[in-house]
Order: sequence, then structure tokens, then C-alpha cells
Amino acid sequence: MSTVTGIERVVVETGRGRVRGVVEGGAVSFRGIPYAASPVGELRFAPPRSHRSWTDVRDAAQAGPSVPQAASRLEKVQGKRVPDWNEDGSLTANVFAPRRAPADGAARPVLVWWHGGGFTSGSGGWDWYDGARLAALGDIVVVTANYRVGPLGYLYLPHIGAANLGAQDQAAVLRWVQDNIASFGGDPRTVTVGGQSAGAYSSLMLALDPATNGSVTRVLLQSGPFGLHPQDPHQAAEHAAAYLRLLGVPDGTDTARALRALPAEQLLDAYGRLSAQLAVPGNAAPPMYPVLGAPGLPRTRQQALADGALEGKPLLIGTTRDEATAFTAFDPGVQNLTAVQTDSLFRDGSLEIADHHAAGGNTTYVYQFDHAPAEDPYGLGATHCAELPFLFHTFDAYPESPVLAGAGAGAADAQRALGHAFATAVAEFVATGNAGDWLPYAPATAARIRHFG
Repeated sequence: MSTVTGIERVVVETGRGRVRGVVEGGAVSFRGIPYAASPVGELRFAPPRSHRSWTDVRDAAQAGPSVPQAASRLEKVQGKRVPDWNEDGSLTANVFAPRRAPADGAARPVLVWWHGGGFTSGSGGWDWYDGARLAALGDIVVVTANYRVGPLGYLYLPHIGAANLGAQDQAAVLRWVQDNIASFGGDPRTVTVGGQSAGAYSSLMLALDPATNGSVTRVLLQSGPFGLHPQDPHQAAEHAAAYLRLLGVPDGTDTARALRALPAEQLLDAYGRLSAQLAVPGNAAPPMYPVLGAPGLPRTRQQALADGALEGKPLLIGTTRDEATAFTAFDPGVQNLTAVQTDSLFRDGSLEIADHHAAGGNTTYVYQFDHAPAEDPYGLGATHCAELPFLFHTFDAYPESPVLAGAGAGAADAQRALGHAFATAVAEFVATGNAGDWLPYAPATAARIRHFG
């Protein structure tokens, strides 16, 4: 450990070179660590490749750029973000460990947590998902990471190597964790995969896929859109063909070469136009998302669960009370679908997974997050993403979010107390596979669902 201009720094050795993190309160944070080579040039629309080694100590005080993306449709709920994407240098991970972790020789349980964003937006490096406080609270190591989204992550053109590239990025992160996390004080034998929304969907994919199943010890699923069936390969191919037409890539050309020559902005613009063409009121599916039969998703969730792929892995799963208001509250034309979408897209599938897992005698915990903002002019209630500032204790990162509106001194104290309770339960699950005095779930037993709010 060293001190530079009053800032404590910690240097850790990884398989590719040394990185220098920053001590922040009770944690030490290492941000922007490359887990794969930049997906540029010949590596755009290609599976992730190893990053080259470096000789100097690499500064890890700042997160890397986001992957290319347009603005999230959830900005009205979470707050706007200044675009920070850059294709070059975007495949990075962030590690948050208790302050003493890298040096004390202990092996702590690890949480690898994936951001949501409908497979279209998001970044593990955003301050919304800063894992420092959660790591310090639970004496665990927290890892967040970027993965390719939108057309760069889920365009389905298998003949050029483009198939579930976002999922392949996530698998590469798990491999990086297995190889490197011990240097940060983490235990590669005790890894919880978790995430919210698309991140929960991704976490379950990783836990069920034979290629990554062995790296997963426990599973945390927050507001997973499990009512969204994997994309059929034929439909994915049709969407890819429509996308190429919008880009003006003619049949018979070298598709890979043409796509790699286009500016990323042009790729995003065409994706936006494709989204508009395919939009149907009440349909939350993006044009491109995980494709069945492609890497990372060899079989349906139902098939994998029936085959016992999740057996023996403790599960913590839940939803917010009013998930779908995030998508319907600002659109009068679909407001009447709110309750139906909350159940069909989020709650029903989560309970189906929990029922199956608990029925097999596996440790299962189910929660519902009920907290609504003190001021709620849009009628959001406990909407999609509402629990995120509470989990990470990142309330200050949501200055424009209606999810936290009206939090005066008393309300803010209550929010922090709720956040402490929720984060403590999650951290204890990551650490032990149990959740303290929280009764495990029994199939179809609503009384065993723990409510936060």
C-alpha cells in the first residue's frame, strides 16, 4: 500500500500485469481492468480475445468507457447519463474489496454482478453500481463488468462469428475471475453470479450453461424478465437481415468487413431505426437479445432446470412490487397493461423458478421490494430498478431519479435503514448461501416471501 497526495493506493498482480487501486472508506476499488482485448477492427463482431499483457503498473482509479449504446429508455426512472461510450477499451471489469482484503491472505466469497438495460444499454462502471459499500458491509469481493449490448453484442450472424457475443463476454469475465480474483482477496471457489433485469437473465444463463455452470456457486436474480422467451434463431436471422438493409449492406458482400468498416454511431443509428420498425405496444423485447442455441444459451431455461442444471446452488430471487410502471407510467396508451406486464414479464417467471428450485429441496429465498418514493406524481410505486440504490447504497448517484423523490432528512434516514437491511441480506447470502433469520421459501407459499419496504 502506498499514499500519493493523501490518497491511499494498493497494487495487485493480475495475470496480465499489475493494477493500482484506490482506498475509499472501508473498501479498495480497482476500476477499468481489461478482461479482454478491445472489440475493435477485426475483433468487432468477434468472440472476446485475451488482452495483451502490460509491464508498467496500470492505474485502476477510473472505470473504463461504456460499450457503444444509445440512451436507455429507463432514463426517466433512473435519471439521465452523459454518454461515455467508446468501443476501444470498453471490455473492462471493476473489483471492489474490503480494505484489508488484498493483503490479509483470506479468501472471501465473490459476487459477480451484471447490470441491466434490456441487452441494449448499461455499464458496470457507472456509479449506480459502485460495489465498494456492499463489499465493505458484507466482507465480500464484488465484481462488475461491461459486456457488449445492442447490435454489437447480440446481432445474429453466426457465419461471421457474431452470436450472443454479450453472453460470451460475460463468460470471459467469469474466466477472468477464476484466474485473478484470489489476488484481490476473493475465493474463486465461492462465486455468486447475480444481476438485475437483463443482468438477472444473464446470470441464470451462466448458471445453467454447461460451459460456465461449474464456476457458479450461488445465484442472485433481481427482477429478471423471465417471461421473455429466448430469441428464436430464425427470428434473429430475420432481424439481422433487416438491420443489414437499414445499414445499406448489400447481399453478396463481405458482411464482416462491411460492418467493421462502419462508424459505431452508424451501427447504433440503424439499430434505433430497427427498434422503431419492430415496436409493438406492450412488447418489451428489444430487436436483438440472447438467441437460443447460440453460445451461452444451448437450451431453454425449462429444459436446463428439468435436467438439474441448478441443483445444489442456493438461489435468491425477487422482484419489485410494481415492475412494469417503469415502462408504462409515461405512456397513457399502455398504462392499463401495468399489472399484466408486471406478472407476465417478471413475477410469474421468478416464482416459477423459485417453486421448481425449492421443490427439489434446494435452498431458495424469495423477496419483494415494496418501497415507493415519498413523492410519486407518476404513480411509479416500487418500480423496476427501485432497489438498486438501496443494494449498493449509491443514493447520491441518482440525483434526478423519481425513484428517490421527496427524500427529506427523515425519509432519507429511512431509505438508508432499508438499504442496510436489503444489502445485509444479499451480502449474507453471497457469503454463506443463507440469509440470516429469513425463512427459506417453500413452493407456492406467499408467506415465505420477504417484503422490503
